[in-house]
Amino acid sequence: MINIRRLLGFQLVAAVSLMLSITQGLAQQPRPDVGDEPGLIADDSVQLEPEFQKQMVLYRTTEAPGTIIIATSERHLYVVQGNGRALRYGIGVGRDGFQWQGLLKISRKAEWPDWTPPPEMIARQPYLPRFMAGGPGNPLGARALYLGATVYRIHGTNRPDTIGTAVSSGCFRLVNADVADLYDRIPVGTKVIVRQKPEI
Repeated sequence: MINIRRLLGFQLVAAVSLMLSITQGLAQQPRPDVGDEPGLIADDSVQLEPEFQKQMVLYRTTEAPGTIIIATSERHLYVVQGNGRALRYGIGVGRDGFQWQGLLKISRKAEWPDWTPPPEMIARQPYLPRFMAGGPGNPLGARALYLGATVYRIHGTNRPDTIGTAVSSGCFRLVNADVADLYDRIPVGTKVIVRQKPEI
């Protein structure tokens, strides 16, 4: 009887130890980036907050009409219209450590772009596919506008719920309807200004 109790006690301890080691192992595995979910089909019924819905706004700037100004701290992308106005879109931006600023041009455009995560992204997130064909489940969404010779893009998303947040690896994302609208308005060669802080 004592041997059976002792055996059951050892089995219970072993089972608890195994459960703890599995839990710790899962906790140590890299977590998927909330902004990159390959294969997820966008829920286009997601309603953006009014602040992030496409709208014409008053906007004072000396930049020429057609210029794109990205205000990362505001989570907005502006297309200058002239006469003190701009078309404003809500965007998702780079998370902490992946924010940047600069002056670039749109170097190319693509509809339903393929996605090849750059090596540095694969190093951080080894679970990502090495290549993914364009389509509804692609994290780049319906359109992409490439920023100069960088790895960064203005693109759609299969995660419309991330608009207004900072979750990307440095790209700027819009809901698919908005990026398609932007794509139709913006030619290759368009000037793009990325700002971290509001203009004074």
